[in-house]
Amino acid sequence: MHAAIPVGYAMNHPSSFWDRHAAAIFAVRTFAAAMLALAIALLLDMPRPYWAMASVYITSNQLTGATSSKAVYRMLGTLIGAAGTIMLIPNLVDAPELLSLAMALWVGVCLYISLIDGTPRGYVFLLSGYTIGLLGFPILATPESTFDIVTARVQEIMLGIVCAGIVSKLVLPRTVGSTIAERAEAWLVSTRRLAADILIGQGSDAEHDDERMRLAAAASEIDQLSGHLGYETATSANTARGLQRLRLHMLLLLPLLASLEERRAAIATSDGAAANLKSISAAAARWLDAGREDGREDDALRAEIDQVRPALGTDTSWSEIAVASYVVELRRLVDIMQDCRMLRDAIADGRDPDTLALAVMPDTPQGAASHSDHGLALWAAAATALSVLACCAFWIATGWTDGASAALFAGLIGSFLAALDEPLPAFRNFCVVILIVIAVNGIYTFGVLPRVTTFEMLVVALAPAFLLFGWMAARPATSRAGTWFAIFTSVQLALQSAYTADFTSFANSSVSLMVGVAITAVTCGIVRTLGAAWIAGRLVRSNWRTLAEVAGRNSKQDRAAVGSLMQHRLALLAARITVVPAEARRDAANLRQLRTALSIIDLRRVSLRLSRTAMAAIDELLARLASICRSHTAGRLPDGLVDHLDGTIALTLREPPSEERNEALIGLAGIRAGLFPGAASYQPHEPDQGGVAA
Repeated sequence: MHAAIPVGYAMNHPSSFWDRHAAAIFAVRTFAAAMLALAIALLLDMPRPYWAMASVYITSNQLTGATSSKAVYRMLGTLIGAAGTIMLIPNLVDAPELLSLAMALWVGVCLYISLIDGTPRGYVFLLSGYTIGLLGFPILATPESTFDIVTARVQEIMLGIVCAGIVSKLVLPRTVGSTIAERAEAWLVSTRRLAADILIGQGSDAEHDDERMRLAAAASEIDQLSGHLGYETATSANTARGLQRLRLHMLLLLPLLASLEERRAAIATSDGAAANLKSISAAAARWLDAGREDGREDDALRAEIDQVRPALGTDTSWSEIAVASYVVELRRLVDIMQDCRMLRDAIADGRDPDTLALAVMPDTPQGAASHSDHGLALWAAAATALSVLACCAFWIATGWTDGASAALFAGLIGSFLAALDEPLPAFRNFCVVILIVIAVNGIYTFGVLPRVTTFEMLVVALAPAFLLFGWMAARPATSRAGTWFAIFTSVQLALQSAYTADFTSFANSSVSLMVGVAITAVTCGIVRTLGAAWIAGRLVRSNWRTLAEVAGRNSKQDRAAVGSLMQHRLALLAARITVVPAEARRDAANLRQLRTALSIIDLRRVSLRLSRTAMAAIDELLARLASICRSHTAGRLPDGLVDHLDGTIALTLREPPSEERNEALIGLAGIRAGLFPGAASYQPHEPDQGGVAA
């Protein structure tokens, strides 16, 4: 599947045989690449050919573009880690305490950068961190050969990377572009259904909140996949641009639907306004359900929506402002949905999206903005670094020859599990995985491999276990366990050109692995005791800080970047929803802070074309809002802010009638609805000039 036509095919046809059996295909393809890498490494008489085999399983992904990007990142990370090894080992080998500290700091700093990056590119730093342990600890006994041994390790790892990349492109490739197109289409179908339910009042608020959180999590996964598009030659440039433009439109939909739902509920209290909008909302819901391609129906619906938009006079009521806001957002929903349909068709046909006459042109950030928590990343990285130090201390204190391997595994395992909120349950599961790995290695080392006399027999012997591991790695429910099985079994088997295993070496290697896991689990369990509730609280507070930055002009006034950032936080909260307080959960699912931030961005843009008095009043309001939000964590905002907001609305109503003035009123109404959903309705009054200008 590649180029533009298969993407369109994926959008309009049921999954193929290859899609339904993707896990089995991945298992066979990855095993073939691993055996190819092992065969070449044995043929070239590389000292540790099993590293080539293990690198295949570390690098491989079901999607061709993701495998290619991981290959590039792993190459870079391996080279950086190798350079660090060559720099540290020969110079500090005579000072084991200092060397242990330096290697632990290297692992911790690289892991911190990886966690902060939050994109597929962060894999470079993750690899750079634990590669120094993989390369450095096994060669401490022969520091004079550091350069030669590290060079050999790099060659073995590079061989595995190249084999994984080539096989993934040649054997039944599955492209990132087609996968994103499939997921985006499914996402839009669910969004249309949610929008129709909101417009006709079907379903409860809680159900709508849950669906928004699910859609935010799905959109975050699409963003992660998009990071691999640049490494996929099979996806055309037009398709890649179309998918990126489609994602920008998708960013607008969730806050728009949350705003429509709240405005609809507010309008429902006014019988006259509700009666006027019920028919047009039902028509829009039918249009969304049908998903027709008839442009005349689109234009007719737009015209019908425009007809019910009320004019806003100086004595306009809050109900009329709410109706105007609802109508404007309903029209925007129709425009965005039609744009999404046009972009979908352009992607399917391979056409350039820049040639489309789109109704909505979102801001175009360089990439999806994602949430980064520097404090949390530093805490997790420090826990892993301390685990490495603890293993090194145990190794030095006991004089255990194979103790270095425990530190190696501490860096590797700690890096893999650093992103988890609650590490202890994962470590318990990991201990079970390690016990199974040790058992499998024991069976192979002493029961199977002594009877293997040819490479062909070795392939047949390894196939049952590694095909199972690959199949598990390709399934979401068992992905992590399958990957660990494949990687650790490859490394622990330590396949060579000749059978040289002995029980003492096997026992020491197995014990060092268990010691590394145990010390890392204890250290992380002691250090990382804050848990998911603490992390969720930081996520909630970060939304208030972002809102303060937008209101205070301390961040880019970019709708797409702010929308991407806050919806990524919603996706992160969705994974921790059980520990989020009810009020914060409701606010997050309703995207209150995001909707307010978008209203502020729109308000600032149109306020530049209002009078100086109105501009000054709006600037003062937003400055006060920024000051309050910087220190706000939960609960109600000060009631005085509502009065200030109402005074600004009253002053803006006195501006000469214009489209800019109406847009400013809608922006102010959006701020009021977002921050004070339960407040009494705005009542027309004379603005307090002194209070506003003070």
